[in-house]
Amino acid sequence: MNFLDKITLNPPVPLKKGIAYPFIEMANVGSYQREPENVDTKVYSSGSRFADGDTIIARITPCLQNGKGFYCHNIGEGFGSTEFIVLRPKDQTVDSRYLYYLMQTNYIREKMIKSMVGASGRQRVNNDVFTSIDISFPKIEIQRRIADILSAYDDLIENNRKQIKLLEEAAQRLYKEWFVDLRFPGYEHTKITDGVPEGWDIRAVSDFGKVITGKTPSTSKPEYYGGNIPFVTIPDMHNTIFPLSTEKYLSKQGANTQKNKFLPPHSVMVSCIATVGLVNITCDLCQTNQQINSVILKDEKELYFFYFAMKRIKSLLDGVGSNGATMTNVNKTKFENIRILYPESYLGNHFFELCHPIFQKILILSKENQYLQQARDRLLPKLMSGEVEV
Repeated sequence: MNFLDKITLNPPVPLKKGIAYPFIEMANVGSYQREPENVDTKVYSSGSRFADGDTIIARITPCLQNGKGFYCHNIGEGFGSTEFIVLRPKDQTVDSRYLYYLMQTNYIREKMIKSMVGASGRQRVNNDVFTSIDISFPKIEIQRRIADILSAYDDLIENNRKQIKLLEEAAQRLYKEWFVDLRFPGYEHTKITDGVPEGWDIRAVSDFGKVITGKTPSTSKPEYYGGNIPFVTIPDMHNTIFPLSTEKYLSKQGANTQKNKFLPPHSVMVSCIATVGLVNITCDLCQTNQQINSVILKDEKELYFFYFAMKRIKSLLDGVGSNGATMTNVNKTKFENIRILYPESYLGNHFFELCHPIFQKILILSKENQYLQQARDRLLPKLMSGEVEV
């Protein structure tokens, strides 16, 4: 049967202009994640509308190719980016959770990608593609069993994500208390002059270590790509602390054309062009593109202090960036010269000791999620095709 015999595209949702509703922007949607990273509240004027039980998929490049989408659950009626397509079963013969997983299959996604039209870099799905998709839905009981199996993986992933968020927030609160609000151990007996506690000083980013601005090896040479050396770009940095996987990998040959761009583990990466202020910590030897400035720290015990210091300077990066017509650009010199209030070494060391087990737990949970996602993604096409019976 035709896909649209059973599925409604962009169904009506009775939102009233001028009233606040849950709002989800594209930046808060992860890749192949069932739930959005964050749900805001915003006054409705326009945008894609959805309700609980709907499946939402990105329709624009590269968001569709990157797997951006989510299942609306416990959100209620809301709206989001105009670059979403909303899908809903027409009747009870299609399980809404099954539809979400169906939309993750290569069969559907490849047809959507091939239908894209528009200017290069801003192509969008042609909704007419759904009229050409023929699909056979299994019995509703089988749909529900498939959705139950795949949801079990996503439940574990979501629980881990919530733990990661709570752990990072705990460390971030401690950073703010000590180094922003200046309520550090012993503050009652410390003289503070012009906002600088006695014994503290002001450091430039370059004082913390060597600053590396990334570079892209020649894309005209395919032999430079497809190896096992992670090549971090801005899309890899969203909604994560440790970029465990990247869209692109360099070959040893490609990476060695720019040996001075290697970053060891425990370096701090900061996006400085276009989308500024994303901060990650490297966990493997890697390289980045030119949109990212990284710091190879002299003292590893400054890692978590420096990570949170960088997390707090997004507005500063926007200010020091040389604004062109379309983007912010914080060059290497401006980045190196950013000033940071730095505590006495004993306090920095104490912060490291408190934060280290927290970040180790975050890394363990992140790796567990990676394994769960891989297992789910291997199982999904087998369940959908009937290769694995339920």
